[in-house]
Amino acid sequence: MGRLDNKVAIITGGASGIGECMVDLFSKEGSIVIAADINEEALARASKKENVYGMKLNVASDNDWEALAKEVNERFGRIDVLVNNAGISSEKPFQEIDLDDWQKMLSINGFGPFSGMKHIAPYMAAQGKGSIINISSYTAQIGQGFNHYSASKGAVRAISKAAATTFGTKGVRVNALFPGIIETPMTQSLNSSKELLGRLIQMTPLQRLGQPTDIAKAALFLASDDSSYITGAELVIDGGFSAQ
Repeated sequence: MGRLDNKVAIITGGASGIGECMVDLFSKEGSIVIAADINEEALARASKKENVYGMKLNVASDNDWEALAKEVNERFGRIDVLVNNAGISSEKPFQEIDLDDWQKMLSINGFGPFSGMKHIAPYMAAQGKGSIINISSYTAQIGQGFNHYSASKGAVRAISKAAATTFGTKGVRVNALFPGIIETPMTQSLNSSKELLGRLIQMTPLQRLGQPTDIAKAALFLASDDSSYITGAELVIDGGFSAQ
């Protein structure tokens, strides 16, 4: 038996990186998985996997979220898990960040998870049970990065706690993960600077960068009934970086 047998899970950004790792792990543990992503080519590849259904989603679109929630519920009869993983990053220095940059970042990283919870949580509440996992960042926990990315992940932290208190009485749990630097396509630029990469590893107590599976396994725990009495929690997965 798998830890997610008979569950239906939606994972945004599920066609690559951490999201793809979650999709593979969740399906292995018995879940029907909807890999929601904006990349159609990657979605086509995801849909070839067993018990995985690729569905196009622009997380910054309220209409897309409403349509996806309705389609998944009608097609599979329930929605048990939502992982708000999709997001973008930026290395732009604060002096160069303008309103357009800010609005794009917050619309995807901030409004995306909000809209997902807005449309998915009511279906979970109607069935009396559900688990939502929002992916924030260690930058929302410490003074790291005076920029729009940190602001967007701080928003995720705040709305996660608010959603936990809002939907808890309906049996819907909401928790947040705070990854450190994880080796994914989004962080590949670090490989171009061996000096920077070495410095980051040296600054991390566990002396390595994180792997997508480190985040996926934590999400699996929160998605499963093993965490049935956990909501409003914050789990930092950064190798001890923010503990210093």
